[in-house]
Amino acid sequence: MKFLPFAEMGAGSMAAAEKSAELCWGQRYIWLRHHQLPATARHEAHIVSTFPLPDGTPLVGVRTMLNYLVRRHEALRTTYHFDGPDGPRQRVHPPRGLPLATVSTERDGTESPAEVIERLTSTPFELATEWPIRACAVLTGGRPTKLVLVLNHIAFDAWTVDRFEQELQALGAGIGSGRPAALPPVRHQPVDLALHEASPAVRAESEAALGYWREEIRQLPSDPFAGRRRGGNPTAHSATLTSPELLQASRQLAASHQVWPSVVHLTAHAMLMAAATGSARTSALAFTGNRNARSHAEVLTCMFSPLLVWWDCSADLSFGQMLTATAERFERGQQNSYVPYDELLELVAGEGDRRGEPIRLGSEFNFLSQATQASRARRSRLVWNAAPEAWACYGADSYLRAYELRDAAVISLNASGAVLDAPAVEAFLRGYERLLLLPPDELNRLRVGEVAELAGFPAVTPAGSTAVPALRQPATGSAAELALAAAVGEVNGLSSVELTGNYTVAGGRVLRIPAVLEELRVRGWTGLSVYDLAGALPLSGLAKQLGQPAERAA
Repeated sequence: MKFLPFAEMGAGSMAAAEKSAELCWGQRYIWLRHHQLPATARHEAHIVSTFPLPDGTPLVGVRTMLNYLVRRHEALRTTYHFDGPDGPRQRVHPPRGLPLATVSTERDGTESPAEVIERLTSTPFELATEWPIRACAVLTGGRPTKLVLVLNHIAFDAWTVDRFEQELQALGAGIGSGRPAALPPVRHQPVDLALHEASPAVRAESEAALGYWREEIRQLPSDPFAGRRRGGNPTAHSATLTSPELLQASRQLAASHQVWPSVVHLTAHAMLMAAATGSARTSALAFTGNRNARSHAEVLTCMFSPLLVWWDCSADLSFGQMLTATAERFERGQQNSYVPYDELLELVAGEGDRRGEPIRLGSEFNFLSQATQASRARRSRLVWNAAPEAWACYGADSYLRAYELRDAAVISLNASGAVLDAPAVEAFLRGYERLLLLPPDELNRLRVGEVAELAGFPAVTPAGSTAVPALRQPATGSAAELALAAAVGEVNGLSSVELTGNYTVAGGRVLRIPAVLEELRVRGWTGLSVYDLAGALPLSGLAKQLGQPAERAA
């Protein structure tokens, strides 16, 4: 199956698209993540949604429903480009029919629904030429029975997916009953949000928030996993714990301490990470939405930010004390969370340059409430997932997702084998459940130093000399340095580039790094990633990671 670029969908020339703007702040994390991953791994951030269709829904009704939503929401017909003078831009295209794949459940010699949906899901989106939505209707007896959508995260977050599903359900019910659904008007589109974020008032608010983060970043540990890191490129591990008891326990804890359930889970994550790593200070990127109290809260696009959270575990705080500290820090963080993620990374890079060592933001935490879904689990169970190879390409140390379903809490952990091997992953998840199921009085008194024994973690021993992959040497150091300086200067509009500092110290903007990597590729050089350039290493050191120009290698 071929995914048609915009020009092949009968859209005419790009000149017909008059609406464009810089990326919204909530899109920037996904933009950078997309370009950090190799093309073969970019499906890791795709969102797949399945909608049962009312009996008797005709195929033309499915097309009508989708095309109406494409007209209604500009995010569904937006592409994303390197070519803005101030960085990447989003470009809105005129409405056209959305391509709809069809597949039959009949055994008629054609591809099965599973095969077609797998291809729709695993093929990377071309952000500059393809709209961020793919659709497939599954037919039984020639009639559509369900609609499968593959969504690109740059246009969707959890709130957006939920709202989009509600609109699809309303339209589907209207088609099924013969009574057209009336949806509320769309007040703002993503371009409106981007222009709002570029306004002086919002920029002033952001600058004040960045001042808060500048001080917080000074408290971040350089590498919470330093005591466990073993280097190399080991297999990543993934396991999921489903526990009905954990759902009730976490909700009761949240109610008794008057905090959100997400804070309970974030505190448990912090204590288990401190126990697993033996680090006196640990940190995480906790994902949070940015819709509350915003004038454009209803915009259909990705609108969330990774929130930096750190904990000082050297005082051996109790769970109750950690929970209070987490709630306070998370609340302050949320009050200052409305900032562009790329500018937050620039502050981290600057602090790393000041310290003379990179700061790793290697642990991610995501809490999702999915009360409409059920696990049907009657008791606790732990299952191992397939090795998360696509996730591992991103380069993070760990990613914990805590879901609250209608009948159970689901805790899923991905971890790099360089920091947590398979037994440590299992100990983490079982310890997580064991921790939160303790009697409340005992739990509130339990201290960080006691969690390792509770979870059964082995003692953390110093890593010694960490194995660092050998840097690929360029054909001539000066040629690689000149190529890197030229690419950084060209993309960032710099007349000269000092190689002794890191990328941001030299004047580079993080949001433009994907364009720098593309410029290097055009010049024949490879070997760097988005987060290499966003880190603290000087450009002269990064130049040593560049491979030979293609024509010389040949």
